[in-house]
Amino acid sequence: MKAALEEAKKGWGDTHPQAMIGAVLVEKGEIVARAHIDRPGMNGPEVQIIQSLGRKPASDASLFVTLEPGPSSNRLEKGVNTIVEAGVKHVFIGASDPVPEHENKGADALKAAEIQVERRILIEDCQDLNLIFNHAARHQTPLLSAKSATTLDGKIACRTGESKWITGEIARQDVMGWRRLFPAIGVGAGTLVEDDPRLTSRIEGKDEWCGVRFVMDGLLRTAMERFLPSIYTDEFRDNTIVVTTDAAGTGYIRRLESEGVNVWVLPAENMKVPIVDFRKKCYDVGINGIYFEGGSKLTSELLHNRELDYHFNYRAPILLGDDKAKPVYRGLRIEKLSQALRLDSPRHESFGDDQLMRGFLSYPTRLDVDETVFSNE
Repeated sequence: MKAALEEAKKGWGDTHPQAMIGAVLVEKGEIVARAHIDRPGMNGPEVQIIQSLGRKPASDASLFVTLEPGPSSNRLEKGVNTIVEAGVKHVFIGASDPVPEHENKGADALKAAEIQVERRILIEDCQDLNLIFNHAARHQTPLLSAKSATTLDGKIACRTGESKWITGEIARQDVMGWRRLFPAIGVGAGTLVEDDPRLTSRIEGKDEWCGVRFVMDGLLRTAMERFLPSIYTDEFRDNTIVVTTDAAGTGYIRRLESEGVNVWVLPAENMKVPIVDFRKKCYDVGINGIYFEGGSKLTSELLHNRELDYHFNYRAPILLGDDKAKPVYRGLRIEKLSQALRLDSPRHESFGDDQLMRGFLSYPTRLDVDETVFSNE
């Protein structure tokens, strides 16, 4: 199954809105065929393996596949029929179909054909591989995640605003990997004006890659600048979408569109981008995950509105101890530990001296917000 997982990862970031799936065929204890999905619309890896083998599998052959053939991955009938017709008698499955009402349909169909099926092999790793696909399949909405790089005391910048660099090069390269996985990356207007980030994935030995780049800018303040941010004028500008409200000036919209930048105008009761409507539009156009690298304001607002699903927190072994240093999140009123937010199914990794903790956000029933925190910004 580890080999099947490594095979699946070859499709990293290229399979949206489908899942990454890998499979290997084993005969006499040796892997004789491998396959994975590297773009949407491909045959499942079990079909690819049987087709590429060019013969019937041996009588003792076992198939290892990271994701159950099921309705959510559009592999139920073709995948199961291919396995049955090939005469494979033993199938090992990592993760089940992510939609509860679909779970075990593929496994049950294989069992009905008198095939031995063993499930939940390295299940946590197989589920984690497709955290974006799984969330979208279960909830019919994209996965909204946020990344932060903090000190031990949870600060993202000194009181002067200096933040480069809190974490080391190894951790920053891991961020580039996640940028490559998510189909879209998002920032707030403040981050764009202050840092002018490129928002691309730059991995050594590979070409620079750019997915969809979202800028959340309810009043189009980024278009008011004398010199437009670089993501509005660079070679990837047609991948940039500025999300604004109907309170923004039409002249600024025209300025951006004249540069080749896309603009989404969402009706809003105030000057803030309505995240619920943004999520729906993303899902409607096939964007199933957004990796936000905004500052404290944007990510805190996502948190306040219970719209943040997943959090990546890189933590460096440095300490500021300064009340006026910038925190990663603010604006909540937590009086008891029982009211705190938690990460479900957390994963831990180390990158040089830095650590990453990531997981799904679990919200308490009650979440009190201090509405005055952003009132003057």
